[in-house]
Amino acid sequence: MDSGTSEVVHEFLPYFRTYKDGRVERNFGTDLVPPSINSQSGISTKDVEIVKETGLSARVYIPSTISPGQKLPVLVYYHGGGFFMGSPFCPTYHNHVAALVAEAYIVAISVDYRLAPEHPVPIGYEDSWIALQWVASHYNGQGPEAWLREHGDFQRFFLAGDSIGGNIVHNMAAQAGVEGLQGVKLLGACLVQPYVSKTESVHTGVEDRSWLFSCPTTSGFDDPRINPAEDSRLSRLGCSKVLICIAEKDDMRERGLFYYETLKKSGWEGEVEIVETEGEDHVFHLFNPNCEKALALLKMLASFINQDKAS
Repeated sequence: MDSGTSEVVHEFLPYFRTYKDGRVERNFGTDLVPPSINSQSGISTKDVEIVKETGLSARVYIPSTISPGQKLPVLVYYHGGGFFMGSPFCPTYHNHVAALVAEAYIVAISVDYRLAPEHPVPIGYEDSWIALQWVASHYNGQGPEAWLREHGDFQRFFLAGDSIGGNIVHNMAAQAGVEGLQGVKLLGACLVQPYVSKTESVHTGVEDRSWLFSCPTTSGFDDPRINPAEDSRLSRLGCSKVLICIAEKDDMRERGLFYYETLKKSGWEGEVEIVETEGEDHVFHLFNPNCEKALALLKMLASFINQDKAS
């Protein structure tokens, strides 16, 4: 093989590598869990097509014990993976969202936005917003998906995501604050170990290289989509509360703190809380989901979603 075409352009070992000739090797997010009705975990799932032309899709989750007509809080989840890997359908994310649905007793939609480098940013953000609008379109009993029409309580609406998915959550809440989401009361946003940036930092880590790789048209680390201090929408976040989860040994811990501090100073009128898990690394809860601290994080997210259940 020609050495020029076999040159590695970007890698996130052992999960991802792409070459100058356009070949992409993904070793995470490619093994798929099929949807099922009344699984052993007590959750029913189905896959839905949102935009046929682009292949934008999602997985919908409901508790199997839900009663006819019963309304539950709605969660839209955005997976991590640097915009270039990950999937709602892989075991890691399928199991995480299913566990959250079981713990919180909610309806969830996990979005399969398109990935770089085949679909560079801003496509991931655009897909995420289209999916959010699609979910919201069910608020008045309309929309194509029966589970959302019958069981979604759109006055108790939440966003959540991890890593770059946490960054997507910020951008979706910010866009909702500017454009609105008709018929939906966006109560909260959960950013779990989110990727953000600040201009004056040293940008040598794989997470920053991943951003430059996934978004070749970016202005850099002052890009308002990743730098909250540069985002004029920050003070207008379209939700009433934000939960930021960080981990003590995570290289992105300081970034979560920066987001928290910047949001607090922005003039946004909502409530923001930050919680740190001691002794753990980035997305520990995904790769060791049954450990005590991962289960505690799951319960915290469920509690955040259910704070307003009685209201």
